[in-house]
Amino acid sequence: MQNMTNFFEFEADFVDSLRCIPMQVRYNLDTCGIKLKLSDWNHMTQAEREALVALPCTTETEIQAYQEYLQQLILARTNTPVSTLPIEPYPAWLDGNNLPTNLQEKAQEIGITITLSQWANLTPLQRFALIKLSRPGHENKNFSRAIAEFNLVNSEDI
Repeated sequence: MQNMTNFFEFEADFVDSLRCIPMQVRYNLDTCGIKLKLSDWNHMTQAEREALVALPCTTETEIQAYQEYLQQLILARTNTPVSTLPIEPYPAWLDGNNLPTNLQEKAQEIGITITLSQWANLTPLQRFALIKLSRPGHENKNFSRAIAEFNLVNSEDI
């Protein structure tokens, strides 16, 4: 399977330096059940960050290898073991048939409606990004930019 090294336009201000954790890596973290703090990310070299972007994390074997690599890397860089997260067996971003309530509410806050058809036509990584960007208590500054980037509304409308 082809590795998706996608960066979104709304991440453009930091992807060159990788000073923040890009959505592709956050997607992989949720897939392999590891909680990575920005402070841990900042202990890594540029090459290590780039490897975490490029490494595949799709099949069971790849997920396990990604998890083991990251566990060893964090331990080596911070002298503390990684924190783990429960892995959702069927996460919302893989379900094109159900639009999450939090996402609908966040879209309504900025005056738009996302249809189920639009949701179904997004990639899992796009759906993941919207879910993460619409969480309560999240900064959400990129939510409107993501909505426009994913062609869910004209950028002039938001």
